[in-house]
Amino acid sequence: MGSNAVDTLTTLSGIKGQSKLPFTPLYPLLLRIGPVILRSIFRIRTRGAERIPKKGAVILAGNHLAHVDPILMIVGSRRTLRFLSKKEHYSQAFTKLVMTTTGQIETDRESGGKDALINAKQVLSNGGAMGIFPEGTRSRRTEPPFMLKGKTGVARLAATFPDVPLHPIALLDTHKMLKPGSSMFRISTPITMSVGEGITWRTWIHHPEGGGYSEEGLQSIADAEDSEREKEMAMLYRRFTDQLMGTLSALGAP
Repeated sequence: MGSNAVDTLTTLSGIKGQSKLPFTPLYPLLLRIGPVILRSIFRIRTRGAERIPKKGAVILAGNHLAHVDPILMIVGSRRTLRFLSKKEHYSQAFTKLVMTTTGQIETDRESGGKDALINAKQVLSNGGAMGIFPEGTRSRRTEPPFMLKGKTGVARLAATFPDVPLHPIALLDTHKMLKPGSSMFRISTPITMSVGEGITWRTWIHHPEGGGYSEEGLQSIADAEDSEREKEMAMLYRRFTDQLMGTLSALGAP
């Protein structure tokens, strides 16, 4: 048996629907000049950025400490990176301008995560780079460990695109450079983006230290009743997400 079981589960459990992405004519220009300006002002460090593919669909999943995290990921990846942005960011003129210019995707958290994942699906279907914070929100913890429990939406997205690599991104010290509740940047504080090795859902699901499933085992899930299949997939999504958060911690995420 080939890869039929993984693809069958993708069809059965994948994210349904399509959404139109915002038009971003200025993003390529900003991507050329923005990193140069920001690196001249802030002490930005990157480790392993060469691991991020320069083109093609990719998921970048990072911990979330401060409002500058998406900017650091964009600067470090040098990709036209899109994020799911809460609708409150569109209520003020300046933040709305930033969000629309860079093509970020307005998301209503009250409607649940389904619409958000549909938007993310469109990014990857077009061969783009999708940035995601598995915690679902910025951590407001004042003492380590700062990371929150990861939500399984990132796993569902990876499973819907089983051949798209997901790279863990550890963001370090951004909460020191811009403290929660403050608008003052500490420009002398170094911030770091550490990029881990990419892995696809297809690789993870078969790996003995990942999902650990054979094709026969996956086919049995695909053939199961809906309720049983959903239960098994939920367990796999949780395992994938927990391992991702563990990898972020191993990369240095506080």
